[in-house]
Parts: sequence; structure tokens; C-alpha cells
Amino acid sequence: MYKFSDLERFAMRRALLLAEQGMYTTSENPRVGACLVKDGNLIAQGFHRAPGGPHAEIEAIKQADVGLVRGSTCVVTLEPCSHIGKTGPCADALIDAGIARVVIAMEDPNPLVAGRGLAKLRDANIDIAVGLYSHEARSLNRGFIKRMTCGRPYVWLKSAASLDGKVAMADGESKWITGPEARCDVQRIRGRCQAIVTGINTVLADDPQLTVRHKESGLFIPEGLSPKQPLRVILDTLGRLPTSNQLVDVEGPILWVTGNQYQHPMCTNGRINQWVAPLCDGRIDLRSLLLELGRRQINEVLFEAGTTLLGRLIEDRLVDQGVLYYAPKLLGQTARSLYNIAPPQLADAPEIVIQRISEVGGDIRLDWTLGTRA
Repeated sequence: MYKFSDLERFAMRRALLLAEQGMYTTSENPRVGACLVKDGNLIAQGFHRAPGGPHAEIEAIKQADVGLVRGSTCVVTLEPCSHIGKTGPCADALIDAGIARVVIAMEDPNPLVAGRGLAKLRDANIDIAVGLYSHEARSLNRGFIKRMTCGRPYVWLKSAASLDGKVAMADGESKWITGPEARCDVQRIRGRCQAIVTGINTVLADDPQLTVRHKESGLFIPEGLSPKQPLRVILDTLGRLPTSNQLVDVEGPILWVTGNQYQHPMCTNGRINQWVAPLCDGRIDLRSLLLELGRRQINEVLFEAGTTLLGRLIEDRLVDQGVLYYAPKLLGQTARSLYNIAPPQLADAPEIVIQRISEVGGDIRLDWTLGTRA
């Protein structure tokens, strides 16, 4: 059982807050923060900002005087890497800097690391302690962990409904059910995801942009970095994507997922990328889609779509985190219902675990996940 000092606990909490500053910019990389402590003081800190940039440990080491760093303790939210990727191994940097002790929240799930960083530090006679605030560290990098362990992204499902569980009027009108605060809250979820998925019916009906409005929504972007738009993924089994729409009018990559090879002028000029997906019962296989997004280094993906696609995700038990916004409106019995699912009997109905209920402006946000079947 590892023991941690009060200063190390304080430093880890600080490192977790620092890691959150890379929430919208680390892309395929994990969100990591690090602090250096010595003689009862926090002497340096840093966080990973973006792929290709220095890792958190290196950022912290660069801040402090070489003499102070030697003999200090590094408190970091993720196991220091031991391989050469876009940057050098952090474990080697800690050894070279003369770090005496390393306190780590969690081991790295990346198979290229996965304990090797710890072993390298131990071999250099550096004291190691693991597991401080591991739950918080895992929550911060739930998408990275999911991709490293399962090969697919962490799946967010977002929906909005009236208090009577309706998403649109009978004629399809749905803008806006929720208020501005809830819509701003959705931007924070979009911003942390590297991909947003919707279906062709939503594109044809609503002509959405599916972008993140970073500045308007107050999302923190580290100094010197420009925010990137997520990959927008359009599921279009029969190749019905129109040649003119708002998706292509705004900046950001687009993946057109079809059931067969179709021609589109935006593919010819390189504006969109087409991927022909395997089909299941005549529809795009969602499991294959998620594995493909994992291969494209997507850690977190948000599904914002119609009731049919969201219903399939629930029935296939592919949802990791659901977010439902309830608006103080009643749309009535002729309005369209929330999820298109049809369990044959009550015993087959998907069970939902409600994790949190909170107010967002005049609306209610309900965080949920699928229950575990017996």
C-alpha cells in the first residue's frame, strides 16, 4: 500500500486541474498534468497542450531551476511514457533531471507504455507510488482508456426532450426545445469529443453545421493554440448527401460513411472523405463504425442524431455516457417520441442508471448510463 503526503495530495489535485486545461486540444493524446514539489513547496507545474507538444512532465521540468529539480518529487496524473512517439520518453527525462520520487495517479493503458515507464523509473532507483486520485484521473481520460483497451472511442449520446419525452412536433419542428444555457453546455461536450456523428435524415431535415463554437461558448484554449473542429461523421447508407449544405460551408473535416461506393463532387475535390462501411440488416454496422473511428485515433465521439440512430445505439448497448436535457415544455401526444426502440415486453426494456441530475438554466440535465444486465 503506497503512502502519500499531504503535499503530494495537494499537488495531484493541482495536476488534475492542470490536465483539464488540455480538455479541448489534446485530440488523440491523453490529458495529463504534472507538478514538481520539494522541501514542502510546489516548485513547478505543467500540462500537455496538444499532440507534438511537450508532455506535462517536460513542461514542469522546463519551468524550474535545474538545481531545484534534482531531488524533487514529480506528481503526475498518468504514468510517464517510455517510448519515442512525437516526443521523447518522459521517463528518461525524469531520470536525467535527477527526480527522486514519482507519484502517479494511474498506469498508462497504452500497450506501448503499460507499466514500462514504471519499470524504467524503478530500474533507475527512483521511488514510485501509484494510485493517488486514480478515479479522477481515469474519468479525465475515459476516451483514451476506452480506445487503448477496446479499440473504439468512448460514446456520448446527447438528446433533448420536453418533459413529456417528446423531441419534436408532429411536423418535425424542434428548434429550439432547450434554452441557451443548455445549448452552451452541449458545446462543452462537443468540444471534448474528436468526432460528432449524425444520420443523413438529420442532415436533410435540419441542415446542421455540427461545429464547436469555442469562443462563443467560453471554452478554454491554451495560449498559442488554435482550436480544431471535430471530425463530422455522416451516416448515409444509400448515398443521399446533398451537394450543397452547411456542413461543407464551415471549416472542419467530414467523413461520409456509406453502404456502397457512391460518387460525390465533394469527394472529388477532397472536401469530404468517403468510407464504405459494412452493413448489418441493410444498415451501417455501428460496431464496425466505432472500430474505424478508433483506428482514426478518435478518443471520444458524440452522437447527435434522430430517434432511430440513437435507439440503435441503446439497443446495441454501445452507449457509454448519455446526456438528456429536459425542457419545461409539453409537446403533446402527437409529437415525436425520444428514442425509437421497441422492447417486446417490459422485462426486455433497457435499464438506465441515473448518475446525476442538475439544472442548466431553465432546463434539467440528466446524466445516465446503461444498466448492467444480470
